[in-house]
Amino acid sequence: MARLGELETKVSRRLPAILNEVRDLLVEQHPDYAAFLTEELAEVVTASAGFVRRLISVAESPENELPGLGSGVEQVVFEEIGRTQYRQGRRVTSLLAAYRVGARVAWRHVSEAALELDVPAELFASLATTVFALVDQLSESSLQGYLQEQSDAVRARESLRDELSELLLSDRADQAAVRSAAVRADWRIPKSAAVVLVEGDNELGRELVSRLDDTCLRLRRPGLLVTIVPDPAGPGRRAWLARALRGAGAVVGASVPVDRLPASLRIAEVTARLRRDHLLSDDPVFADEHLDAIIVHRDDRLLDVLRRRCLAPLDELNDSARERLSTTLTSWLLHLGDRKAVAEDLHIHPQTVSYRLGRLHTLFGPQLDDPATRATLMLALAWGPPGSDS
Repeated sequence: MARLGELETKVSRRLPAILNEVRDLLVEQHPDYAAFLTEELAEVVTASAGFVRRLISVAESPENELPGLGSGVEQVVFEEIGRTQYRQGRRVTSLLAAYRVGARVAWRHVSEAALELDVPAELFASLATTVFALVDQLSESSLQGYLQEQSDAVRARESLRDELSELLLSDRADQAAVRSAAVRADWRIPKSAAVVLVEGDNELGRELVSRLDDTCLRLRRPGLLVTIVPDPAGPGRRAWLARALRGAGAVVGASVPVDRLPASLRIAEVTARLRRDHLLSDDPVFADEHLDAIIVHRDDRLLDVLRRRCLAPLDELNDSARERLSTTLTSWLLHLGDRKAVAEDLHIHPQTVSYRLGRLHTLFGPQLDDPATRATLMLALAWGPPGSDS
C-alpha cells in the first residue's frame, strides 16, 4: 500500500491549493464561507489533513461498508458547524451547497494525484465512492446539528413565551416584570390584548388557533387552550379573528390594556360557560357583544335567588302553566308590552296573549305595572331560560 501512502502525502501537499480553489468558487454565492477559508486557512488545512487520512484508510478496504461517523470528533465538529449555522441565522442549504463545491474540487485533485501515481482502477473507484460518501456523512452531521439547534431554540422560545403568558394572566404582572419577560420572549407589548379560549378537546379549534400569527401567545391549561391576541380592536383585526376562528367554538374575551388581562380571562371564562350552556351561540363568541348576559350570569347562584324571589307569585302553578306564563312574561317585557309582537313571537293567538297577561296581572298584582319591578323581572328573565330551581 505504498502508493496509498504516497497518495496521502501528495494530496496533503495540495490542501492549500484545494482550499484556495474552493474559496474562489464560493466568493460569489457564499461570501461568508469564502471569508472564513481566508481567515482560518491554517486551521482548516490541519483539519483537512485528518479528512485525507480517513479517506485513504477507508479506501484501502473497499469490500467493507463505509463506517459511520458515530460519536467521534468529526461528528461533533460538523454538528457544531451546523449549530453555529443556525445561531448565526444562515440557511443550512447554503452550508450543504458549500460542502458539495468542496467535494467536487477535492475529488478532482485526488483523482489527478491518483492518476499520476497510476493507482489501480479498483482503488480509484473506491476513492471516488469514499470521497462523496464521507462528504455525505459530514453533511448529514451538520444538518443534524442545525436541526437540533433549531429544535432547542424553539423549545427555549416556547418556554419563555409560556412564562410570559403565565405572568400576563396572573395578578402579579407588574410592568417591570412583564417588560423583562417580553424582552426575553422577543414579544412586542401591545397597547391592548384579549384572551381567546378554546376547549381542549376541540380538535378543529386547536388547529385553527395554531394557525394564528406568531404575535399571539398560546398557553395550555387543564381542559383549555388559552391564546393572548394583541390589539384585537385594531383596524381589521376583529373581522380577521372572526374568519380565523370560525368553527373553533372559540370565545374572545374583552379587549383590555395588557395589565388587565386577568380580567379579560375571567370574562372569557364566564362567556365560555354560557356558550357551553347554550345561552350564547355565536361562532366565535365576542364577549363584548354579550356583556349584559355575562353580568347577569356571572354568579348563577345569585341569579337563581333573584329568579326565585321575582317569580314567587308563580310557585302555586304546576310546571306546565308556570313555564307558559314565564315565557309570556319574558316576551311581554322584551317587546315593551306590545301584545301583537308577543303573539307573533310565541306563535299564539292575540286572545291567548291577553288571557295569559290577565292571569299574570292577577298573580303579580299592581307591582307588574311598576317600572322598577319590570326592570328586575327583565334582569331575571331576559337572558336565557329560568334555572331549574325557579
